[in-house]
Amino acid sequence: MDGSSAEAHYLLNDSEETPLKRLGFQSWTKENLFVESDHNDILYYTSRWDALCPYIDVTEEMLADAPKPFIVYAVPPDSRFGVPINDRYGMVDVTKPGFWSEERRERKFKEIQKQYRRFEHSIEVVAGKDLTLDDLFEMGGNHFANYFIDDKEVEGFLDYIQALDLLVIQVHDDQGELVLTDVSVLLPQYSQVYGSFCQWNRAFKNRSPGIYACFLVCKWASENAYRYYNLGPVDDYGYKSLFVTDFEPIYAVAVTPLDHPLALDKTSPLHADFKVEDWNQIYRPEHMQKKELP
Repeated sequence: MDGSSAEAHYLLNDSEETPLKRLGFQSWTKENLFVESDHNDILYYTSRWDALCPYIDVTEEMLADAPKPFIVYAVPPDSRFGVPINDRYGMVDVTKPGFWSEERRERKFKEIQKQYRRFEHSIEVVAGKDLTLDDLFEMGGNHFANYFIDDKEVEGFLDYIQALDLLVIQVHDDQGELVLTDVSVLLPQYSQVYGSFCQWNRAFKNRSPGIYACFLVCKWASENAYRYYNLGPVDDYGYKSLFVTDFEPIYAVAVTPLDHPLALDKTSPLHADFKVEDWNQIYRPEHMQKKELP
């Protein structure tokens, strides 16, 4: 998944006769590459893998093909593309000495297990290629709607996982009612389990289902030779601090005309997430000086 070594391949989509490009775990056409977003009614664009996928590879051609402003978040940490932004991933090193025995964490884990002692949970590793869009919407449709995740981003996720396995955890109460479905992507090359989404039943809010899901993933990771559980950006989710042991920078690329309304709006993602001097900086400083795309 290193953007410095991955190559784009040009294939033909037999059904539509349009060029299909591939890079790492991603495939796209020029027409479906992007998803429309808006800030203060200002239109801008993100990639179709933005909402649910762990790391997104880029090429110069991809960035040139996309409409502008175009923002790609979560470029792989070992890529030569992207700059660090004003956000970070919360990482759980389940092998770290003292992780399971730290006093507060150990107490909280016992409390949450006690709350769920009469509940049943199932854990399954599923090949992404065996899932359909209907499967994904069944597992996460309410979550997607609540967090305004575009259908195109769900399609992008299905595209991304074709060569990957997912960890799917479900919890039911003692009456058989579904409490939560948690879906994570397994990334053995990073020894990482990446939390994509967790859909939980609001009727069980008082039992902190999100914390229980995180606990179950951590346990599975530790028992299956994965070092990290990636919780995604954590600053807006206080309960995740119970688990975090380390932080990983999030790298991203923003390609924009400098006079675009999004660039002029001081409250926009371009200003909130990036330093102005990093706009249109597609390569990391150690690889190349600033280079603007046509």
